Amino acid sequence: MWQHRAMKRLLLSCLLLAATLAMPVFAQGQFKVLVVAIPNKYHHDYVVVAKPQFERLSQVHAFDLTWSWNTTPFDGDLSQYATIVLLNTPGDELVGEQRGRLEAYVRGGGGVVAVHRALIFNPPGEWPWFERLVGRKFRIHPIVQTATVRVEDASFPATFGLPARWTWTDEWYEFEPPLVPGLHTVLSVDEFTYDPTRIWPGQVARGMGSEHPVAWYHHYDGGRVFVTALGHTPALYDDRVYLDHLYGGIWWAATGKGIDAASR
Repeated sequence: MWQHRAMKRLLLSCLLLAATLAMPVFAQGQFKVLVVAIPNKYHHDYVVVAKPQFERLSQVHAFDLTWSWNTTPFDGDLSQYATIVLLNTPGDELVGEQRGRLEAYVRGGGGVVAVHRALIFNPPGEWPWFERLVGRKFRIHPIVQTATVRVEDASFPATFGLPARWTWTDEWYEFEPPLVPGLHTVLSVDEFTYDPTRIWPGQVARGMGSEHPVAWYHHYDGGRVFVTALGHTPALYDDRVYLDHLYGGIWWAATGKGIDAASR
């Protein structure tokens, strides 16, 4: 009797396997995202926290994720990705033809999400196209402090999970004036809630005044770009609200969706 039941189970398993092999193969996710997270001098511990959180985001929000610790994906076909996330990875990591491939990807309608350290390009002026992609040049930042972040555009997906005023601790990057027209600020920091001059000996920071953007988006050279200066310390990548902020920007950069038509 037990032999008969075992044979039935084996036959059923074979039938299920055959049916599975006969099924057409579909991508599991609604779109594909490349995350490039290259550890650097001041941003290295974050990747240990960020990688599993991005993997969870891909499961929760049903997108396909490719994670890279280096720039080798820029040696191949980028058109498979709906958006590329430069997670604390600046443009100066790309060299030679890799830069041209990113430019062609954006001109073909690709999305880019630039996070924190990705906003700083060294040496300045070496790749003007990338600096315009980010939209503003980094100037300096004071020591990490707690401050109040204000939602400036509640119609943009990267703000949907945020309160109107948000207590946050980070490096508050300062920027030069916009390099391109059409930057839409979605978050700003209230400089009255921290000390913009609190910086290391020998350096000077004065703040930006009443208009101090820390996240924005724009259409650039055929593509969509979301930029957030938030994301310095590793613990931030464990914060649900911050992850909602990141995913909202990723979703828009990948699809162009989520903004009310009246707000465009």
